[in-house]
Amino acid sequence: MSVFTLHTVDTAPAAAKGMLEQSIKDYGMLPGLYQVMASSPELLASYYKLHEMFEQTALSVDERNVVWMTINVENRCHYCVPAHTAIAKSQGVDDAIVNALREERPLDDPRLEVLRQFTLILVRKNGNPSPAEVQTFLDAGFEPRAILDVLVGLAQKVLSNYTNHLADTPLDEPFKPFAWTPSKARAAE
Repeated sequence: MSVFTLHTVDTAPAAAKGMLEQSIKDYGMLPGLYQVMASSPELLASYYKLHEMFEQTALSVDERNVVWMTINVENRCHYCVPAHTAIAKSQGVDDAIVNALREERPLDDPRLEVLRQFTLILVRKNGNPSPAEVQTFLDAGFEPRAILDVLVGLAQKVLSNYTNHLADTPLDEPFKPFAWTPSKARAAE
């Protein structure tokens, strides 16, 4: 049972109302994640800003989606995996990439697989990759800036994944076709 309110524009704190109204304009709906985040307008504003900033990084659309989905799956976010599946589809990311990420399988594209592995390293090692792990990432053709760009996506996903864990955010109708549960081995951890 969640202690958090699923706010509407009418019930949200004043500082969150404009962001919720903008969400409805942008998406034609009010995502459950935003309804929960509205209880803390600062959290909602931070999430919005990090999303905007991550979209401006040097990472391509496919690369950003690899970062997002890798973190969502690693953090076992019941809400963000389906939501980002829908986002990836809307952004033209190949279904083979999305499905492999959802199923925790290596990606066919070697460069994207290095990005997936490096993102996992950052999450699992709390931002402490070894020099060899950094070099592997750079040898795949990424610039040093990309290391920092991944951190922007990681910060964004911590806010959303953790919010969804704490609030047990219900899955929105548009995301239900993409519902996800962790693999059996991961669920047992």
